[in-house]
Amino acid sequence: MSTSISSSSRLFPKCPSVSFSFPKCPSRPLSFSFPKCPSSGANSLRISCSYSSSGLIEPDGGKLVDLVVPPGARGARLREAAAMPRVLLSRTDTEWVHVLSEGWASPLAGFMRESEFLQTLHFNCIRVGADGAAVNMSVPIVLAVGDDKKREIGGATSVALVDGTDRPVAILKDIEIYKHNREERIARTWGTTAPGLPYVEEAITNSGKWLIGGDLEVLEPIKYNDGLDQYRLSPSQLREEFARRNADAVFAFQLRNPVHNGHALLMTDTRRRLLEMGYKNPILLLHPLGGYTKADDVPLSWRMKQHEKVLQEGVLNPETTVVAIFPSPMHYAGPTEVQWHAKARINAGANFYIVGRDPAGMSHPIEKRDLYDADHGKKVLSMAPGLKRLNILPFRVAAYDKTQMKMAFFDPSRAQDFLFISGTKMRTLAKNRENPPDGFMCPGGWKVLVDYYDSVAPVESGNKVREAVSA
Repeated sequence: MSTSISSSSRLFPKCPSVSFSFPKCPSRPLSFSFPKCPSSGANSLRISCSYSSSGLIEPDGGKLVDLVVPPGARGARLREAAAMPRVLLSRTDTEWVHVLSEGWASPLAGFMRESEFLQTLHFNCIRVGADGAAVNMSVPIVLAVGDDKKREIGGATSVALVDGTDRPVAILKDIEIYKHNREERIARTWGTTAPGLPYVEEAITNSGKWLIGGDLEVLEPIKYNDGLDQYRLSPSQLREEFARRNADAVFAFQLRNPVHNGHALLMTDTRRRLLEMGYKNPILLLHPLGGYTKADDVPLSWRMKQHEKVLQEGVLNPETTVVAIFPSPMHYAGPTEVQWHAKARINAGANFYIVGRDPAGMSHPIEKRDLYDADHGKKVLSMAPGLKRLNILPFRVAAYDKTQMKMAFFDPSRAQDFLFISGTKMRTLAKNRENPPDGFMCPGGWKVLVDYYDSVAPVESGNKVREAVSA
């Protein structure tokens, strides 16, 4: 049973009838390939490159969603919010408000209603517009409430979303309340209901039995006041920066870990290949995830310090690199979540996306194995509905070449010459204040990593679990 308020202004149509069908997944090659760039400048229209007249790939739906209330209207919206039922936002909820407000999830215009939620769970995409075009949307962006709050809302058509100090952050209008089947959501998003999934424990296990969707109006831009807000560039701001740099291609690289020289090799080699294909000024979007992360990941503030050293020491070229924070929380949902990561970068202007081994993956929370097949992420991206416009660039495997004393692309004909340094091994070396082989990571970046583990050593030695850190 749901409480539903319809809205003629809602961007998405009501859930289509059972008879609709999605187009077949595009048969895209899985090989590492680059389309030819436009031959007559960045403003040329080439379907293979998904160029718009502005020179950058168009956002999903053709226009970036901006859900922030104009300054001149904020006073009136605040007065309206004062009379509405109030829904308290968790930290993760606020991160999703941030994501929605800036258009990362374009064309989504608010927390999902039931039709959008069901399409996301069952099809990894949603239908939009009069022609019912499929837009990729692989993770639910939803807001949960409990029984008491549902009764309190009653027949209200709008609610105020507030922070821990009861300050209104946003208004959710033309609301719909529907059942939150948590087990189904978890099973379909992660492919398992095993206990110990980090995001599930953080945001779902103790959440309410109802979801509330509607049109979102954010009262002012989301800020964290943590010294990193200057890196939190919206999709619109990133597009402006790419245009300012005269980018004729943008290739995105997401990570939630420190950058070592193997990562840098992948990024610089990608740029080299794009130049060989005829692009004049491909720009790298180095885009670390900035929302919720699990407890044993390096916190955002330390990762940003490490990334700064990578640029300062010339491992990556600051002139051809834009470093910004992606505000999304992390699900660790493997091939399902990596579609969301790729889709969001389309909205930021990227037409190439670098994908590596086991993207968005993690170890199984109970068994001693990876939760997902390491190759499925890149394969899924190459076939996913709604991502046909995005050029997927699978990693070439990089490892430490003992003969050259640097990170290099793995050569199976001389496998004995290569050393694979896993993330676990890297963290162990840093915790023990041991140096990795010369050429694995820039010295300044490694020092930042060692300093971080020094800073948490007293907590860890006391057998306490450090809380998950988000932006």
